[in-house]
Amino acid sequence: MTINTSRRGFLKSAAAAGAVLVIGVRPDGALAASGSPAMLNPFVQIGSDGSVTAIVKHFEMGQGPSTGLATLIAEEMGLSMDQIGYDFAPSDPQVYNNTLFGPMQGTGGSTAMANSFTQYRQAGAAAREMLLQAAAQSWGTEASALTLQDGVISGAGNSAPLGEFVAAAARLDAPADPPLKDPSEFRLIGKTDVRRLDGEAKGNGTAMFAMDIVRPNQMIAMIARPEQQRATAVSVDASGATDITGFIDAQILPNAAGVAVFAETTWAAMQARNAISVEWDTSNAETRSSSDIEAEIRTALDAEPTYNVNEADVEAVRAAVDGADTVIEETFYFPLLAHAPMEPLNCTIEETAEGVILLHDGCQFPTIPHGAIAEFFGIPFENVQINTVLAGGSFGRRATPQADYQMEAAMAFSLTDRSRPVHLVWSREDDLRSGQYRPAMGHKVRVGLDASGTIVGWEHRIAGQSILKGTPFEAMLVQNGIDFASVEGTFDSPYQIPTASFGLTDTPKATSTLWWRAVGHTHTAYVMEVMMDMAAKAAGIDPVEFRLAYLTGDGADQTRKAGVLRLAAEKANWGNAPEGRSQGIAVHKSFNSYVAEVVEISGTPEDGIRIEKITCAVDCGIPVNPEIIKSQMEGGIGYGIGHNMRDQITLTGGVVDQFNFPDYEPLRISDIGAIEVHIVPSAEAPTGVGEPGTPPAAPALANAIAAASDLRVASLPMDDNGVFFV
Repeated sequence: MTINTSRRGFLKSAAAAGAVLVIGVRPDGALAASGSPAMLNPFVQIGSDGSVTAIVKHFEMGQGPSTGLATLIAEEMGLSMDQIGYDFAPSDPQVYNNTLFGPMQGTGGSTAMANSFTQYRQAGAAAREMLLQAAAQSWGTEASALTLQDGVISGAGNSAPLGEFVAAAARLDAPADPPLKDPSEFRLIGKTDVRRLDGEAKGNGTAMFAMDIVRPNQMIAMIARPEQQRATAVSVDASGATDITGFIDAQILPNAAGVAVFAETTWAAMQARNAISVEWDTSNAETRSSSDIEAEIRTALDAEPTYNVNEADVEAVRAAVDGADTVIEETFYFPLLAHAPMEPLNCTIEETAEGVILLHDGCQFPTIPHGAIAEFFGIPFENVQINTVLAGGSFGRRATPQADYQMEAAMAFSLTDRSRPVHLVWSREDDLRSGQYRPAMGHKVRVGLDASGTIVGWEHRIAGQSILKGTPFEAMLVQNGIDFASVEGTFDSPYQIPTASFGLTDTPKATSTLWWRAVGHTHTAYVMEVMMDMAAKAAGIDPVEFRLAYLTGDGADQTRKAGVLRLAAEKANWGNAPEGRSQGIAVHKSFNSYVAEVVEISGTPEDGIRIEKITCAVDCGIPVNPEIIKSQMEGGIGYGIGHNMRDQITLTGGVVDQFNFPDYEPLRISDIGAIEVHIVPSAEAPTGVGEPGTPPAAPALANAIAAASDLRVASLPMDDNGVFFV
């Protein structure tokens, strides 16, 4: 069963049920076990009734870690998926840190499975070994003579449910290095019939999302925000809202970035927010329009870059390009994009009788709001608790370095007497008009080819708005002034291009910028793969064969990228599209996974393009849950295709033009005819699947359009730059 109660409530009910065995790690990383839930934050918890619960340290926004991490434990314990449930871990970066992020608990960068694969298998294996040892002691035999399968321990003429040995197992020491199952023994990992643990609850409506939280006597808060970012509130007149039933109060937030409007219901809060009058100070507000921002980026692309990303001899690269037999050149522009998750941002904050500040949230990076709330209220870190629940999408939006919406809730709560919980609610319009965006970016690339069509020089300039600079992550993730999120997927591409330079220039931020699904790869993959296609055409070489020529050697990057390229081409029947159809291909490595996609279209840009079929090949190491991998590839492809077909965030005088889905249209089911996903069998460690499907999607579509019409779409969105979709 899936458990959606709070962490504290679960521990209380588990302890009341009888003996409990919890297995996790100590802050020093060593495996540990206890018979007391209060003594150890576990990865797996087993009750004397035989119930097994995976304590999932990554939040669930639909990408599948609640199922994936539970699968690892169930596999090692010999359980079926019907015999294990899950609960979300408490906020504790000492125990539940993302091992790829350092001392921080968080979900992002498609790392949930990559950083937890061994950790959760070891926890499950330790539980198995301890239960077998307890049974062996009870039966007077050797543990090696016993097996644990489907919740039953048997052997040496005995058989009993595992729950009978929980109390005895809880008195044993956890093995330091429990043996893990050989892949030949897997019954769950890699199997297509493993069901999602959160599927039934989401289907029948019992799943608990952040928006579903209703605390006793809670009130709703919505924030009146300025139309232009960086404007501040000077005064508020709430007289227009006094006659609205349910209106409570309206006060300027402590940071003056908005006005908190309190009401008994969400509808009353919306009405009251529309009725109040706020005076804004716009002296430091954004005033540029999208045309100004684009002009700044294009100007930066024409100048020498500020940073030499790969420390190349730029003059030598430029000379190689200038002296080439053929030079192809293109300038690309990518607009601001919103995340637009289906569940609007929201969270609930309250103070317990013990003086603990409790946040209920679909929390992607618990450590950040945890620390920010503790600092804001001036209380110890341990006096803040986070109850993580399901999130209805994120795409990076809930992983804000500033904990923006959680801190809005904290500031609103601080304006009250703290006797009532406050549920902060953003509307769809709030997030589209006042949210955080994928930054606007530009690329200018010159590629030189010799007489045989071989690349002899690649000069690549990038300009745009940094995500990380000015955030708490800058000191850790910006090196030598270079924001890696701006350039990832270019200088570190597996393509073997020896004479290449990559330069970066930062331009002023127009809005709050944030990582968007697949982050920098969303624009760098587009540029790299469109340029490779243009080079292939100039060389007169098939696009697949051209790419393979730069993926030679026995390096893992080259071998695995070439492998998915060949597989996608084979499964799509590359080069043999039905009459009236055209194909485009793209391949990219991101988050240590390799994905190739072939887009097959019909029609022309003038008469209308229809996406008939997309064929995807993915190599993400051991495919723990193949059905989830397929779903994530499909979702990532749709996300990348949909936004690049027709979406953009534009500004007029600093004010966002888009309002809601009518003018920021999500992908429709009719937009793509079919998606076919092929997973490469692998024994490599598992890597990301939540984001890698997105980067190759749009360039594969762009290359298909070019194959059909010779139109190269270099500025996005496509429907604003010469392409009509039907």
